[in-house]
Amino acid sequence: MKNKVIVTVAPTSNFHGKDANPALPEQPEEIGLSVRESYDAGAALAHIHARDRNGVQTNSADVFREINAEIRSRCDIIVQNSIAPALGKRMNSADDGLEVLDAMPEMASLDMGFTVLTIPGREYYIEWTQSFLVRAAKIMQERGIRPELEIFNNSHMDNAQFLIDKGLLSPPFSYSFVMNMHRVNQTAVSWHPRTLMSYVDLLPPNARFSTLGVGPSQHAATVQSLLLGGGVRVGFEDNIYYRRGELAKSNAHLVERIVTVIRDLGLEPATPGEAREMLGIPQLGSQASIESRQKHVH
Repeated sequence: MKNKVIVTVAPTSNFHGKDANPALPEQPEEIGLSVRESYDAGAALAHIHARDRNGVQTNSADVFREINAEIRSRCDIIVQNSIAPALGKRMNSADDGLEVLDAMPEMASLDMGFTVLTIPGREYYIEWTQSFLVRAAKIMQERGIRPELEIFNNSHMDNAQFLIDKGLLSPPFSYSFVMNMHRVNQTAVSWHPRTLMSYVDLLPPNARFSTLGVGPSQHAATVQSLLLGGGVRVGFEDNIYYRRGELAKSNAHLVERIVTVIRDLGLEPATPGEAREMLGIPQLGSQASIESRQKHVH
């Protein structure tokens, strides 16, 4: 597995929609089709947000179940649901985000500390406090959902270690370094090569990492992640452009670009099965996978 790279696609957004790029998928079938195209291009993991039938962001477990089913009907990619509270007409609470875990994804994001979002005309405080992190980690642990630890700044590395020390996370630990979200997130940092290198230096043993870059930093941040031995995340959630002034045609368009770089470096994108082995997730259809879902699916 040393030459395998996990490519994550984040096909849709909790912020912008089709107004930003008409190719961005919003509804379950659209998302399923887009994820399949990205899978064909080399993605092994899909990070998912959701919208209702009116195009408004939602944390509804029913909508997430529908999206997950649409994806599952098309490929065996790893499904990761985001627990970020939906940015709809009102701002949902951090607790509202936990509803998505009822959709029983294989993975879920776990943001490692409180966040202040600044959107034109609105400011939101997301209470990803220490007590929330403990509660969310326990739910994921009980349900066999593998958490991906989203890191927005250095203090989040300490919060992740806190959960590890409490025995709420099991190796291999999965980290996602969020770079360049500082324009809308007061607690996030800009992308800089030294910042990403410092994160990698702080990783505990038995940890894997992936990097995403928001907006114009997407390609540079993900290429640096490859050079440092990590995985990558691309897609319309993070960036709607292929290059300055040119909208990306699809999520697969962005996946294809980073896969080209991966192969130029003598590496290969991991298959979903290989990615599950690398991340410590039971293979689909295995007894461990079946028992985990039978126990907790309502």
